[in-house]
Amino acid sequence: MSLLERLNNDMKQAMKTKDKDKLTVIRMIKASMQNEAIKHGRELSEEEELTVLSREMKQRKDSLHEFDKAGRPDLVEKLRQELSIVEIYMPQQLSEEELEGIVNETIAETGASSKADMGKVMAAIMPKVKGKADGSLVNKLVQQHLS
Repeated sequence: MSLLERLNNDMKQAMKTKDKDKLTVIRMIKASMQNEAIKHGRELSEEEELTVLSREMKQRKDSLHEFDKAGRPDLVEKLRQELSIVEIYMPQQLSEEELEGIVNETIAETGASSKADMGKVMAAIMPKVKGKADGSLVNKLVQQHLS
């Protein structure tokens, strides 16, 4: 079942159960996907859907951090709920050990030896872990291995 089909089914279910929070988040995700499809002028591929989903996740995490710094616990709690709903549609996240193995493998493939090669390693690794790992964690691990 494609992501869009899952979203449609879950949206119908949320309407039936009157789960307004879940319904709102699903509608936002669908709207982002439809806007992206319009921008490209075609249906989105699975990878493009994942990119949109990752962007939605990142936006909420960034907002969560900002609201937390501003001392807005009401908005922080709301965003945590939204994040938990978006996470349902994300692929299974890689463990830190799995990610570390991919980082080591990619560093060996690219022949990187110093922090100057950071961009080359990140460009090679991000397509491998797209949607399965947080970019900041990948960045941190690559920096540790290249220093």
